[in-house]
Amino acid sequence: MDIDVSQTPAECCVPLAGSEMSEDDATATATVFKALADPNRVRIVNLLATAGESVCVCNLTPQLDLSQPTVSFHLKKLVEAGLVEREQRGVWAYYSVNREALGRLETVFRMQDPEMEEARP
Repeated sequence: MDIDVSQTPAECCVPLAGSEMSEDDATATATVFKALADPNRVRIVNLLATAGESVCVCNLTPQLDLSQPTVSFHLKKLVEAGLVEREQRGVWAYYSVNREALGRLETVFRMQDPEMEEARP
């Protein structure tokens, strides 16, 4: 499976226990893992997932006790990985978790190849 450049890494992740993982698949999966490898980014995803609506970066900075440029940097990494979506409203950017992408991450850790499961009687 080659990476479709129109997709973000979170859209391309394949199961770790899948029958084959190409170099491109491994790179896409590693990009998602790297995006979540920072505790501040994990907290950001948590805050966005529990917010119920898009959140302005200005509302995240006090909760994280980080500067606005630092929070924006972390959000950029999460957006690039496809885990978070960004919407521009005037001069402010609003962020929300990409629930579809997070749902696909569940398949990354599936320990049986879905193709193998379908082949079983």
